[in-house]
Amino acid sequence: MANPGGGDRPGRRTPPGGGEVPGTGPVPDWWLYRCTPEPHDGIDRLPPAPPWRSFSSVAAPVEILDPPPMAEEGYGRRRSGRDLRAITYQADPEEIHLVNMALMLRRPLLVTGRPGVGKSTLAHSIARELRLGPVLRWPVTSRSTMQDGQYHYDAIGRLQDVGLRERVAKKSAYAAEASAPVEAPDIGRYLRLGPLGTALLPWRTPRVLLIDEIDKSDVDFPNDLLHVFEEGEFTIPELFRLGRPTAHVMTADDDGSVQLRRGQVRCHEFPLVIMTSNEEREFPPAFLRRCIRLEIRQPDRGKLARLVAAHLPSYDGPSQAVREQLITEFLRKQDDEGAELANDQLLNAVRVAQRIWHDPEGRELIRDHLMRPLNEG
Repeated sequence: MANPGGGDRPGRRTPPGGGEVPGTGPVPDWWLYRCTPEPHDGIDRLPPAPPWRSFSSVAAPVEILDPPPMAEEGYGRRRSGRDLRAITYQADPEEIHLVNMALMLRRPLLVTGRPGVGKSTLAHSIARELRLGPVLRWPVTSRSTMQDGQYHYDAIGRLQDVGLRERVAKKSAYAAEASAPVEAPDIGRYLRLGPLGTALLPWRTPRVLLIDEIDKSDVDFPNDLLHVFEEGEFTIPELFRLGRPTAHVMTADDDGSVQLRRGQVRCHEFPLVIMTSNEEREFPPAFLRRCIRLEIRQPDRGKLARLVAAHLPSYDGPSQAVREQLITEFLRKQDDEGAELANDQLLNAVRVAQRIWHDPEGRELIRDHLMRPLNEG
């Protein structure tokens, strides 16, 4: 089977600077994200934001932050399944177009599609390719509030530490020390920015914020997001009331911290916000008009073949004939039986088929269990 992406590695896409997208022709020059497994500096070509979406004049040059590095493979670190899915993600040209539009317009991307088509993986693919730092993931539930994404203040923990200091002071053998007022611990040790708050810091390049399964949120949640999306900033009341010019707080990044001025969180480049939805509810028009909408459709035979080749090269899996049979069965279940199937199910079936496809009973087990529809009770 010919390599669908070109080059010497299965599933590899042509890197920036030339080449073609399979079945579509040359790669457009304006694309920053190109769905290639090789990270590159294409984000350096990001044009200025439209005037109505520009926030770059808010932050002072000394406050602008460089994104934290992506975790690199090396001694003692294995490649995670998430890393592999990001590397092998297969995007259609329309998907790539819309991602780049969202980047250039600084607008959120509302990604819809059935479970398992790769909505969340898209965020990791973009962040890895454009070196935008680790994805800031905000999983949404029916109980999620705006403050969950903005910041968390552990007021009880701080109060307990104050009480502990007072008890230690009272037991001190030194009268002068015992009578001295107990100073409250620094508030920054008890305040951590959430995924949204971290994404809205003044980063030099956009961070990727994944708001996962936004359709599970409370009915007012999308509208609550609108104000922050339009303003690109918010204030933390607990810090503002202190009256201090600056305060250090923790961020959602591993071991991350940042200095805030008067409790204000303000972006420099609006983050690339990717909101996923399984279409369990409708969103208000005011919310939709501020988003770029991307539907990830069920993959066709060509895309499934590229996906399998990227995850399981020819030297690591069953024969090409077996792969084609499994893809045919996967598509038949979807088209003829209305089965909801995730791409991972096909990959699992191909992997196991390497061992048991020669056995008729094994083939039935794969069809009945590894390809069992998600919409079947």
